[in-house]
Amino acid sequence: MKKLILICVLITTVSFAQKIKTGAENYTQYLPFLKGKNIGVVTNQTGIIDNNTHLVDFLIEKKIKIKTIFAPEHGFRGTADAGEQVSDEIDTKTGLSIVSLYGKNNKPSPEQLKNIDVMVFDLQDVGTRLFTYVSTMHRIMEACAENNIPLIIMDRPNPNIAIVDGPVLDIAFQSGIGMHRTPLLHGMTLGEEAKMINGEKWLKDGIQCKLTVIPCLNYNRSMSYSLPVRPSPNLPNDQSINLYVSLCLFEGTNVSMGRGTEKQFQIYGSPYLPKSDFAFTPKPNFGDKAPLYNNVECNGEDLSEIPRINKLEIKWLIKAYQTTADKSKFFDKRKFSIRAGNEKLQQQIELGISEEEIRNSWKEGLESFKKIRKQYLIYKEN
Repeated sequence: MKKLILICVLITTVSFAQKIKTGAENYTQYLPFLKGKNIGVVTNQTGIIDNNTHLVDFLIEKKIKIKTIFAPEHGFRGTADAGEQVSDEIDTKTGLSIVSLYGKNNKPSPEQLKNIDVMVFDLQDVGTRLFTYVSTMHRIMEACAENNIPLIIMDRPNPNIAIVDGPVLDIAFQSGIGMHRTPLLHGMTLGEEAKMINGEKWLKDGIQCKLTVIPCLNYNRSMSYSLPVRPSPNLPNDQSINLYVSLCLFEGTNVSMGRGTEKQFQIYGSPYLPKSDFAFTPKPNFGDKAPLYNNVECNGEDLSEIPRINKLEIKWLIKAYQTTADKSKFFDKRKFSIRAGNEKLQQQIELGISEEEIRNSWKEGLESFKKIRKQYLIYKEN
């Protein structure tokens, strides 16, 4: 009898551990809005349901009329290199026209939005202002507001949702990899960030779009989330997604973050760093056709096996600067400041300011951001 009770308890416990469902999988909340309408869909390879069905295929199966697919950086199938321009095309599977938002234009024109009744947005973000899917969402929101088109955002978990860290963007360094006054790690889903963009009137001229966010189910801010597909070609696994923002700062220096290897954003090095126990040689591959230091040995550090970090880590950046052969050639001032969101971080590192002092300089901006952020959160705090 005791064994039977124990089994029943175990079954009951397991039943409460419900699977996280993305906004796209929360379809009863959005299908009624789409029936009988002409739909535009902003998505790519990350827009999947139950790990195997693409949102576009699901909507077609449900007799939803898709007029146009709009694709972000890396294209609809997610195979283009970082920064590579993507042309408009026809999807061979569905016959639908694909408008690239990372080619001739990064924002849909009124002509491209003609006869679209509702816009649907479904992309997987990684929780940093450096990821261009955030700027794509901003421009979609702006285009929808200007053309009076309702926007439905299918929310997805943020794999770094527990981390709010780094310098808040100085608006003088606004760019496609940093459009908003947020820290490098903002701890928000795209749905929450869209609410913030709308609520804080960050769109052009303070306009606001008709926004509906379809939330994830069975999700809160203490949960880990492993992405079922690469969000971009150079983020192959959970470790790279966790380390991405910390190592992405190296893109404003003469140091490689492992593009052209199978450990993208899990290693770093350059020919100008001292000989070490670890070295790698970048070569063209799926993620980068022309990697930095192609066929040149780079000395550095392998971070692929370190425990998960829960902050913006700058110690590797500081170490690389301090040990590089020629410090005057380490930083690309324009590229680095755009990524950091200010000029101050480079100056602090060059002056030899300690990591602790640098982190303390972020505190005021972070506290101010957290107060604004709090009113737009959808999911429960830890």
